[in-house]
Amino acid sequence: MFALAAGASAQVPASTDTRTQYPPFLANSYFTFNVGSIRYLFTGNELESGFSSESVDVPHVGVRVDLFGHHFNRYLAAQVTYMRPALFVSFDNVNGDKSSHQVSEAYGGLTFVGSFPLGRRADGYGEGGYGLTSRSGFEMNGAPALKEAHFGNGILGAGVAVHATPNIDMMFSATYSPGRKSFNQPSTRLFTAGIRYEMRQLPESTVTENRDAGYFFPLNTVRFGYTTNLLTYGANGLFTQVIPIFWGGNVHARRGFSVSYERNVFHNRKRFAFDLGASGGYWKSDLDKEVFATASVYPLLRFYLARPQQADLYFAYSVAGPTLISDSIIDGLDTGQHFTFQDFLGLGGYFGASRRFNAELGIKHYSNGNIFTKNASIKIPLTLLIGVDF
Repeated sequence: MFALAAGASAQVPASTDTRTQYPPFLANSYFTFNVGSIRYLFTGNELESGFSSESVDVPHVGVRVDLFGHHFNRYLAAQVTYMRPALFVSFDNVNGDKSSHQVSEAYGGLTFVGSFPLGRRADGYGEGGYGLTSRSGFEMNGAPALKEAHFGNGILGAGVAVHATPNIDMMFSATYSPGRKSFNQPSTRLFTAGIRYEMRQLPESTVTENRDAGYFFPLNTVRFGYTTNLLTYGANGLFTQVIPIFWGGNVHARRGFSVSYERNVFHNRKRFAFDLGASGGYWKSDLDKEVFATASVYPLLRFYLARPQQADLYFAYSVAGPTLISDSIIDGLDTGQHFTFQDFLGLGGYFGASRRFNAELGIKHYSNGNIFTKNASIKIPLTLLIGVDF
């Protein structure tokens, strides 16, 4: 593979580079980030018979992310959505134990969205579809005090989209997820405001200008990675606690090997690239030296920070890459199911006169986002990636 890459041209000629226009699956697609108030009536009655709580702490800050949506036309869209509280509900001093028992909740779903005009600068909309509710539970003295809840249900919502720019909408929405009496799970209401960014087809003049600017954007990259905790988990802590843009994990990886392939599908003039990737990993846990494997597909955002003469330096970020994991119990902790998500971030660059060689340092995280009742997420320490583009 390295020999083939060495003989290939690392840079796509500008005249044949079609990646400065959104591909069909991205054109008229969007993602949304919303923050607001989450409301559900946890009172202590959710506990099993024989258990009582002195108080129930119910934080009300919630978030909703439409991970990927697509407009089929002005009036109809479909989207994958994820909702959760920023802080979880806790049952305090249960049966006088003077402890706090946190209970995670998460909501996911696929909804169809119908829009209608409210004037030149705004649309109203309604949505409906299938959802999933997941809530953790807890035990006391070997007996379930609060049972886990995991069930499918409908999702309903409505709102207003105010068109601030051709690509950005200000969103004001309300979402309803019904509860389930058999699980003692109350219904949930989420009232949010946020921003939707839509990837509209670019004008031909912009496509041509970006294509002819002459900046390097690799078409394909293959990389091999080695992971070790010899330098501890300081980088993970930096980006989860000091600069809180990432996540930690209860299961710690000791070392690992990985291989990945990434293909660029869109880039702008100089700074931004969007890739699709696939990777496989072979890991050993830190505590019990257990071996497990992962296989992922993922989206990748790459932001080019500087372009000196002999390098193109970037920051890479990826979230919610669907992943299969070989083991769900690692180091005695339950990570959920054999399906999870991969997240990673890194700093790297393409080097040399032809920018053929790639190197990157990064960290990873595997978590199911609490869409299952168990979620002992996995922390992957510093990984060195070495590769080639072709």
